[in-house]
Amino acid sequence: MSDAMKVPFVTFKPLEKELDKPLRDAFERVYQRSWYIEGEEDKAFEAAFARYCGASFCVGVGNGLDALMLALKALGVGPGDEVIVPSDTYIATALAVTYVGARPVFVEPDIRTFNIDPGKIESAITNKTKAIMPVHLYGQPCDMDPIMAIARARGLYVIEDCAQAHGALYKGKAVGAFGDAAGFSFYPGKNLGALGDAGAVLTDDPAIADMVRALGNYGSDYKYHHIYKGNNSRLDELQAAFLSAKLVCLDRVNENRRQTARKYLEGMKNPQVILPWVHPDTVPVWHVFGVRCAARDALEKHLNGRGIGTNKHYPIPMHLQECYLDLGFARGDFPVAEEISETELSLPMYYGMTDREIEAVIDAVNSF
Repeated sequence: MSDAMKVPFVTFKPLEKELDKPLRDAFERVYQRSWYIEGEEDKAFEAAFARYCGASFCVGVGNGLDALMLALKALGVGPGDEVIVPSDTYIATALAVTYVGARPVFVEPDIRTFNIDPGKIESAITNKTKAIMPVHLYGQPCDMDPIMAIARARGLYVIEDCAQAHGALYKGKAVGAFGDAAGFSFYPGKNLGALGDAGAVLTDDPAIADMVRALGNYGSDYKYHHIYKGNNSRLDELQAAFLSAKLVCLDRVNENRRQTARKYLEGMKNPQVILPWVHPDTVPVWHVFGVRCAARDALEKHLNGRGIGTNKHYPIPMHLQECYLDLGFARGDFPVAEEISETELSLPMYYGMTDREIEAVIDAVNSF
């Protein structure tokens, strides 16, 4: 194996090469219709994605952040309310809570999965708590049964953040079909990615679906009739058409990622590197393959020197971000999130990785 072999952190080229004709056909179909918003492509993708996830309704929106925000709005979460979110996640989860005027309340993750620890949720609930927002981080499903049990016992809503977990399973059921609503992102880097920004809300409640659709259409239920102070957040026809072309391949894409993850887990033998742990009730989709290492920066430098692309998710925890200094937290308040932020390193993970690329990553990790 040549040390000079380059392995990017991510590339879309293998899938784009396979889907070149279907994606071009999707563009031509929309272009020939000259209908770009709220048309047949949107309806078709919404129906197909709802079926895929086992949900009754899917409403396409502009992006993943809007999906979470609109779901919260539709559930009546607003000023004076609190929403429990994991202390270790991408900031969009907390921003959605902030945008509806509520307060994000951080709960530490399980260090093994990076997902919210159900055993720590109860102590964070107050009389202001309105909802719990678990995040299926890196494509690893949360332990949903205890989360749902707490929510039902305390009369709380559950909004799943599925931005990184398209097709992931918990006890044989797809994520996004457990809570009152779920938000998905179709950012291009996701397992199911558009060719631009896009998102969706899933729910089994027709009233929530109708309200999300109206809220994302300027608060309008029909033209020039506005029942809410809404937003402009709709899934456009082009992105819906591209997503439909890619949805038919999603299971194959996810299985390919799982095969790569299995090879990583079996081949990496460096005692300095802590590999991901998979909950026995889950089938992850490996949006991110994140390891932990006390000497994370040295490991990153070593890998980059061997031509291996890396990323860090997320080097500054939310409670220490400048935009959330108003919440009054300091270093040490969320030690698990801080430990993850200081030790996590994400390794190459994308559809179509070759055996040589996979072996190059394994060899580089083992040689550290």
